[in-house]
Amino acid sequence: MTRICPLSQLVRGDAMRLETRPPIALFHTEEGELFAIDDTCTHQDASLADGYVEGCEVECPLHASKFNLRTGTVDAPPAKLPVRVHAVEVRDGDIYLKESDEIPNLPPGITVDGHV
Repeated sequence: MTRICPLSQLVRGDAMRLETRPPIALFHTEEGELFAIDDTCTHQDASLADGYVEGCEVECPLHASKFNLRTGTVDAPPAKLPVRVHAVEVRDGDIYLKESDEIPNLPPGITVDGHV
């Protein structure tokens, strides 16, 4: 697992984009839960860290696709493919992340390094 930051740096209700390849979005929900999913919407190139979180879902800011933060599944179109989910845990007040080994689902024209 990779240390990301102190838990105190990501307050409840906030998200941050991690500049991994591809980028990962880390969410700290209002309820105090932590989730990490791929940051790029599978419909078009939009950052899910900039989306709207309600409960256990994030809504893409571009076309309102919704993704389940626990499973990565699509809860509302136009996206059809899920995003990867990454393991997150807190140890000694720090957030740690383990990136998924699965192949990411990226929007058309986007590659793992972010180029067309």
